[in-house]
Amino acid sequence: MSDEVREPRSSRRRDVPSGLWLRCPGCSKMIYKNLMVERGNVCPECSYHFPITSEERIQLLCDPDTFVEHLKELAPADPLGFIAKRSYRERLDETQSKTGLRDACVVGRAEIGQVPVVIGVSDSRFLMGSMGSVVGEKIARSIELAREESRPFIFVSGSGGGARMDEGMFSLMQMAKTAAAVQRLHEVGGLFVSILTNPTMGGAMASFAALGDVIIAEPKALIGFAGPNVIKQTIKTELPEGFQSSEFNLEHGFLDLVVDRQEMRGTLIRMLAYFCQEA
Repeated sequence: MSDEVREPRSSRRRDVPSGLWLRCPGCSKMIYKNLMVERGNVCPECSYHFPITSEERIQLLCDPDTFVEHLKELAPADPLGFIAKRSYRERLDETQSKTGLRDACVVGRAEIGQVPVVIGVSDSRFLMGSMGSVVGEKIARSIELAREESRPFIFVSGSGGGARMDEGMFSLMQMAKTAAAVQRLHEVGGLFVSILTNPTMGGAMASFAALGDVIIAEPKALIGFAGPNVIKQTIKTELPEGFQSSEFNLEHGFLDLVVDRQEMRGTLIRMLAYFCQEA
Protein backbone atom coordinates (compact mmCIF):
# COMPACT_ATOMS: atom_id res chain seq x y z
CA MET A 1 0.00 0.00 0.00
CA SER A 2 1.33 3.42 -0.94
CA ASP A 3 2.25 5.80 1.85
CA GLU A 4 0.88 8.69 -0.24
CA VAL A 5 -1.86 10.52 1.57
CA ARG A 6 -4.68 11.37 -0.77
CA GLU A 7 -6.52 14.66 -0.48
CA PRO A 8 -10.13 14.35 0.53
CA ARG A 9 -12.33 14.44 -2.56
CA SER A 10 -14.14 17.52 -1.34
CA SER A 11 -10.92 19.53 -1.20
CA ARG A 12 -10.09 18.69 -4.83
CA ARG A 13 -13.31 20.22 -6.16
CA ARG A 14 -12.97 23.52 -7.92
CA ASP A 15 -14.41 26.44 -6.07
CA VAL A 16 -17.69 27.62 -7.59
CA PRO A 17 -17.85 31.43 -7.74
CA SER A 18 -20.50 32.85 -5.47
CA GLY A 19 -23.40 34.86 -6.83
CA LEU A 20 -23.99 32.73 -9.93
CA TRP A 21 -27.16 31.12 -8.62
CA LEU A 22 -30.08 32.36 -6.55
CA ARG A 23 -33.33 30.95 -5.23
CA CYS A 24 -36.50 32.25 -6.81
CA PRO A 25 -39.11 33.46 -4.28
CA GLY A 26 -41.84 32.40 -6.68
CA CYS A 27 -41.02 28.72 -7.28
CA SER A 28 -38.19 28.15 -4.75
CA LYS A 29 -35.96 26.72 -7.49
CA MET A 30 -32.30 27.59 -7.90
CA ILE A 31 -31.89 29.62 -11.07
CA TYR A 32 -28.85 30.76 -13.01
CA LYS A 33 -28.53 34.49 -12.37
CA ASN A 34 -27.19 35.42 -15.81
CA LEU A 35 -30.13 33.72 -17.51
CA MET A 36 -32.53 35.60 -15.25
CA VAL A 37 -30.84 38.92 -16.08
CA GLU A 38 -31.03 38.17 -19.82
CA ARG A 39 -34.78 37.73 -19.38
CA GLY A 40 -35.20 41.17 -17.78
CA ASN A 41 -34.81 39.80 -14.24
CA VAL A 42 -37.64 37.31 -14.74
CA CYS A 43 -37.42 33.73 -13.48
CA PRO A 44 -37.04 31.27 -16.41
CA GLU A 45 -38.96 28.61 -14.48
CA CYS A 46 -42.08 30.38 -13.15
CA SER A 47 -41.87 33.91 -14.65
CA TYR A 48 -41.58 35.53 -11.21
CA HIS A 49 -40.72 39.19 -11.80
CA PHE A 50 -37.82 40.28 -9.58
CA PRO A 51 -37.65 43.95 -8.53
CA ILE A 52 -35.43 46.06 -10.77
CA THR A 53 -33.93 49.52 -10.40
CA SER A 54 -35.21 52.64 -12.13
CA GLU A 55 -32.11 52.63 -14.32
CA GLU A 56 -32.72 49.03 -15.41
CA ARG A 57 -36.38 49.81 -16.13
CA ILE A 58 -35.48 52.79 -18.30
CA GLN A 59 -32.97 50.68 -20.24
CA LEU A 60 -35.60 48.01 -20.85
CA LEU A 61 -38.29 50.40 -22.08
CA CYS A 62 -36.58 53.33 -23.80
CA ASP A 63 -34.69 53.54 -27.07
CA PRO A 64 -30.93 53.43 -26.36
CA ASP A 65 -29.29 56.70 -25.32
CA THR A 66 -32.49 58.76 -25.56
CA PHE A 67 -33.35 59.21 -21.88
CA VAL A 68 -32.53 62.65 -20.47
CA GLU A 69 -33.36 63.08 -16.79
CA HIS A 70 -35.60 65.96 -15.73
CA LEU A 71 -35.79 67.60 -12.28
CA LYS A 72 -32.74 65.71 -11.07
CA GLU A 73 -31.92 68.47 -8.58
CA LEU A 74 -35.08 68.04 -6.45
CA ALA A 75 -34.45 66.47 -3.05
CA PRO A 76 -36.74 65.97 -0.02
CA ALA A 77 -36.69 68.16 3.05
CA ASP A 78 -37.81 67.19 6.55
CA PRO A 79 -40.64 69.68 7.15
CA LEU A 80 -41.86 68.01 10.36
CA GLY A 81 -38.52 67.09 11.90
CA PHE A 82 -40.06 63.62 12.09
CA ILE A 83 -38.52 61.02 14.41
CA ALA A 84 -39.75 57.45 14.96
CA LYS A 85 -37.20 54.76 15.80
CA ARG A 86 -34.82 56.85 13.69
CA SER A 87 -35.07 60.35 12.34
CA TYR A 88 -36.46 60.87 8.85
CA ARG A 89 -33.39 62.92 7.97
CA GLU A 90 -31.10 60.04 8.92
CA ARG A 91 -33.11 57.57 6.84
CA LEU A 92 -33.05 59.91 3.85
CA ASP A 93 -29.29 60.44 4.05
CA GLU A 94 -28.64 56.71 4.36
CA THR A 95 -30.92 55.78 1.47
CA GLN A 96 -29.53 58.48 -0.79
CA SER A 97 -26.02 57.21 -0.08
CA LYS A 98 -26.96 53.57 -0.80
CA THR A 99 -28.96 54.15 -3.98
CA GLY A 100 -27.39 57.24 -5.52
CA LEU A 101 -30.92 58.62 -5.88
CA ARG A 102 -32.31 61.80 -4.35
CA ASP A 103 -35.80 60.34 -3.98
CA ALA A 104 -38.01 57.43 -5.00
CA CYS A 105 -38.66 58.22 -8.66
CA VAL A 106 -36.76 59.26 -11.76
CA VAL A 107 -38.42 61.26 -14.57
CA GLY A 108 -37.31 62.57 -17.93
CA ARG A 109 -37.72 62.82 -21.68
CA ALA A 110 -37.02 59.79 -23.87
CA GLU A 111 -38.09 57.97 -27.00
CA ILE A 112 -39.86 54.62 -27.23
CA GLY A 113 -40.05 53.21 -30.74
CA GLN A 114 -38.82 56.64 -31.92
CA VAL A 115 -41.88 58.31 -30.38
CA PRO A 116 -40.94 61.18 -28.01
CA VAL A 117 -42.39 60.61 -24.53
CA VAL A 118 -42.11 61.81 -20.96
CA ILE A 119 -41.46 58.84 -18.69
CA GLY A 120 -41.25 58.36 -14.94
CA VAL A 121 -40.20 55.30 -12.95
CA SER A 122 -40.57 54.48 -9.26
CA ASP A 123 -37.62 52.90 -7.48
CA SER A 124 -38.56 50.63 -4.58
CA ARG A 125 -35.04 50.77 -3.14
CA PHE A 126 -35.81 54.28 -1.89
CA LEU A 127 -38.08 53.94 1.16
CA MET A 128 -40.22 51.31 -0.62
CA GLY A 129 -40.97 53.67 -3.50
CA SER A 130 -43.20 55.74 -1.22
CA MET A 131 -44.64 59.07 -2.41
CA GLY A 132 -43.41 62.10 -0.54
CA SER A 133 -43.57 65.74 -1.57
CA VAL A 134 -40.67 65.47 -4.04
CA VAL A 135 -42.05 62.35 -5.74
CA GLY A 136 -45.45 64.04 -6.12
CA GLU A 137 -43.85 67.24 -7.40
CA LYS A 138 -41.77 65.36 -9.98
CA ILE A 139 -44.79 63.43 -11.21
CA ALA A 140 -46.99 66.53 -11.42
CA ARG A 141 -44.33 68.60 -13.21
CA SER A 142 -43.60 65.73 -15.62
CA ILE A 143 -47.27 65.47 -16.51
CA GLU A 144 -47.29 69.23 -17.17
CA LEU A 145 -44.18 68.81 -19.35
CA ALA A 146 -45.93 66.09 -21.35
CA ARG A 147 -48.96 68.37 -21.78
CA GLU A 148 -46.88 71.38 -22.86
CA GLU A 149 -44.81 69.37 -25.36
CA SER A 150 -47.70 67.16 -26.56
CA ARG A 151 -45.89 63.98 -25.57
CA PRO A 152 -47.44 60.81 -24.16
CA PHE A 153 -46.82 60.40 -20.44
CA ILE A 154 -45.75 56.99 -19.18
CA PHE A 155 -45.25 56.17 -15.53
CA VAL A 156 -44.08 52.88 -14.03
CA SER A 157 -45.38 52.62 -10.46
CA GLY A 158 -44.04 50.37 -7.75
CA SER A 159 -44.93 51.83 -4.36
CA GLY A 160 -45.10 49.43 -1.45
CA GLY A 161 -45.01 52.33 0.97
CA GLY A 162 -47.92 54.43 -0.30
CA ALA A 163 -47.87 58.02 0.91
CA ARG A 164 -44.76 58.78 2.97
CA MET A 165 -46.14 59.53 6.40
CA ASP A 166 -42.83 60.97 7.62
CA GLU A 167 -44.00 64.11 5.78
CA GLY A 168 -47.60 64.04 7.06
CA MET A 169 -50.03 66.17 5.04
CA PHE A 170 -47.22 67.32 2.76
CA SER A 171 -47.20 63.75 1.48
CA LEU A 172 -50.97 63.17 1.40
CA MET A 173 -51.61 66.32 -0.64
CA GLN A 174 -49.54 64.80 -3.48
CA MET A 175 -52.48 62.48 -4.21
CA ALA A 176 -54.72 65.42 -5.13
CA LYS A 177 -51.92 67.27 -6.91
CA THR A 178 -50.95 64.39 -9.19
CA ALA A 179 -54.61 63.51 -9.90
CA ALA A 180 -55.31 67.15 -10.88
CA ALA A 181 -52.29 67.13 -13.22
CA VAL A 182 -53.60 63.98 -14.91
CA GLN A 183 -56.99 65.65 -15.39
CA ARG A 184 -55.36 68.64 -17.08
CA LEU A 185 -53.52 66.24 -19.41
CA HIS A 186 -56.80 64.50 -20.25
CA GLU A 187 -58.51 67.83 -20.99
CA VAL A 188 -56.11 68.52 -23.88
CA GLY A 189 -56.36 64.96 -25.21
CA GLY A 190 -52.99 63.82 -23.87
CA LEU A 191 -52.18 60.15 -23.43
CA PHE A 192 -51.25 58.63 -20.06
CA VAL A 193 -50.10 55.01 -19.92
CA SER A 194 -49.90 53.75 -16.33
CA ILE A 195 -47.77 50.66 -15.73
CA LEU A 196 -48.20 48.90 -12.38
CA THR A 197 -45.54 46.65 -10.88
CA ASN A 198 -45.29 44.64 -7.69
CA PRO A 199 -46.41 46.17 -5.40
CA THR A 200 -48.44 49.25 -6.30
CA MET A 201 -50.38 50.16 -3.17
CA GLY A 202 -51.60 52.98 -0.96
CA GLY A 203 -51.55 56.62 -1.99
CA ALA A 204 -50.02 55.98 -5.42
CA MET A 205 -52.78 53.53 -6.32
CA ALA A 206 -55.44 55.82 -4.84
CA SER A 207 -54.40 58.70 -7.08
CA PHE A 208 -52.50 59.05 -10.36
CA ALA A 209 -51.60 55.36 -10.90
CA ALA A 210 -55.28 54.43 -11.32
CA LEU A 211 -56.04 57.24 -13.77
CA GLY A 212 -54.25 56.08 -16.91
CA ASP A 213 -55.98 56.05 -20.28
CA VAL A 214 -54.42 52.61 -20.51
CA ILE A 215 -53.51 50.68 -17.36
CA ILE A 216 -51.05 47.80 -17.72
CA ALA A 217 -49.64 45.55 -15.00
CA GLU A 218 -46.86 43.03 -14.77
CA PRO A 219 -47.98 39.48 -13.92
CA LYS A 220 -48.81 38.59 -10.30
CA ALA A 221 -48.28 42.15 -9.03
CA LEU A 222 -50.03 43.15 -5.81
CA ILE A 223 -52.32 46.09 -6.64
CA GLY A 224 -54.68 47.90 -4.29
CA PHE A 225 -55.00 50.41 -1.48
CA ALA A 226 -54.85 48.60 1.87
CA GLY A 227 -53.08 45.25 1.98
CA PRO A 228 -55.04 41.97 1.96
CA ASN A 229 -54.26 41.19 5.59
CA VAL A 230 -55.62 44.57 6.72
CA ILE A 231 -58.77 44.10 4.65
CA LYS A 232 -59.29 40.56 5.94
CA GLN A 233 -58.98 41.68 9.56
CA THR A 234 -61.30 44.63 8.96
CA ILE A 235 -64.20 42.83 7.25
CA LYS A 236 -63.72 39.56 9.18
CA THR A 237 -64.10 37.30 6.17
CA GLU A 238 -62.01 35.24 3.77
CA LEU A 239 -60.87 36.97 0.60
CA PRO A 240 -61.22 35.49 -2.91
CA GLU A 241 -58.26 33.53 -4.25
CA GLY A 242 -55.74 35.79 -5.93
CA PHE A 243 -57.34 38.90 -4.45
CA GLN A 244 -55.52 42.13 -5.47
CA SER A 245 -53.28 40.33 -7.96
CA SER A 246 -52.87 41.69 -11.49
CA GLU A 247 -54.87 38.80 -12.85
CA PHE A 248 -57.72 39.37 -10.35
CA ASN A 249 -57.86 43.07 -11.23
CA LEU A 250 -57.85 42.30 -14.97
CA GLU A 251 -60.70 39.81 -14.57
CA HIS A 252 -62.76 42.42 -12.71
CA GLY A 253 -62.17 45.19 -15.26
CA PHE A 254 -59.72 47.36 -13.34
CA LEU A 255 -56.82 46.78 -15.77
CA ASP A 256 -56.60 46.78 -19.55
CA LEU A 257 -53.66 44.40 -19.93
CA VAL A 258 -51.32 42.13 -18.01
CA VAL A 259 -48.00 42.07 -19.84
CA ASP A 260 -44.82 40.15 -19.12
CA ARG A 261 -41.81 42.39 -18.56
CA GLN A 262 -40.04 41.00 -21.62
CA GLU A 263 -43.00 42.01 -23.78
CA MET A 264 -43.58 45.45 -22.21
CA ARG A 265 -41.40 47.50 -24.55
CA GLY A 266 -42.93 45.89 -27.65
CA THR A 267 -46.41 46.48 -26.27
CA LEU A 268 -45.64 50.15 -25.64
CA ILE A 269 -44.16 50.59 -29.12
CA ARG A 270 -47.31 49.17 -30.76
CA MET A 271 -49.57 51.20 -28.48
CA LEU A 272 -47.72 54.47 -29.12
CA ALA A 273 -47.69 53.82 -32.87
CA TYR A 274 -51.47 53.40 -32.74
CA PHE A 275 -52.32 56.39 -30.55
CA CYS A 276 -49.71 58.75 -32.01
CA GLN A 277 -50.12 58.00 -35.71
CA GLU A 278 -50.56 61.04 -37.89
CA ALA A 279 -54.10 61.84 -38.93
